[in-house]
Amino acid sequence: MILFYVVYSATRNRFGSNKIADAQVLIFDTVCRVLPSTPEQAFNNAMKVIQVERAVGLFHEETIQDWFLPHRWFIQLLNTYYGTAHFLITVAVFIVLYLKRKDVFALYRNVLAATTALAIVGFFFFPLMPPRLLDAPCPPHGYGGACIEHEQRYFNGAENFGFVDTLEEYGGPWDFNSSAMATISNQYAAMPSLHIGWASWCAIAVWPLVKRRWLRIAVFLYPAFTLLCIVVTGNHFWLDGVGGQLALFAGFVVGWFMHRTNQRFLDRKHALLHSLHLPHGGHIHTETSDDATQTHTGLDHEAPSESSHTQNE
Repeated sequence: MILFYVVYSATRNRFGSNKIADAQVLIFDTVCRVLPSTPEQAFNNAMKVIQVERAVGLFHEETIQDWFLPHRWFIQLLNTYYGTAHFLITVAVFIVLYLKRKDVFALYRNVLAATTALAIVGFFFFPLMPPRLLDAPCPPHGYGGACIEHEQRYFNGAENFGFVDTLEEYGGPWDFNSSAMATISNQYAAMPSLHIGWASWCAIAVWPLVKRRWLRIAVFLYPAFTLLCIVVTGNHFWLDGVGGQLALFAGFVVGWFMHRTNQRFLDRKHALLHSLHLPHGGHIHTETSDDATQTHTGLDHEAPSESSHTQNE
């Protein structure tokens, strides 16, 4: 599981925010504009998400964030939760599945791998700037899109989007603006949200094992609280969570197909081995050292009788 997470992180963060920013020479210069850079593409994709959410009445992330900003302790809790629970709880559930649900472990392992792989494809084809970066400085001074003009920024007379980068303002386990984190992290890997995809995977995987009511409530609320966390911290839009659920659904389809394909292969292999070791009598015979001795002895006794029979003829 740890190896899986290392491979996932390395793939997801193949192009860290720092590397992207350093590669965009004059990309945000109003005079020397060239092809859309990854930060600009991520900003434009965020505008598409906002347009869809406004069309269906979902764009209230900034308002919800404002409700919790006065409670510093809670914001710091969410920042820590965002950076730790995502990995620790998933690893814990993975281990529990291996120990307690071995009959379905392979299936859920494949589902998790497929969901993650599909999400990485989404990160590549649809880089998305998180809400907290929409008003942040542009490269080379930051990784945001404050310098990019767009009608959505001034919707209903607003001056900006109004999101707060809670990790920068309130503190947490790390700082995205540090050179190390900026180099290894891809801050535009937001659609789909694997926080939601993995949290839902955890809840579905352990649900049959949970019997106590309070534990069932906790398992049920885990994805919901994760959704609240990613919105309040400004790391995701609502639609990112929807994308995470869709990625998980597709992951179940792909994972089930992988599981069935592998199971059929093993069944055919077992059937072939079974047929190769099946005697003419139709019964499986497992030869032991005693059997080998008896068989050898039996052959020794049979040989003379055949010889005698020949002589009699």
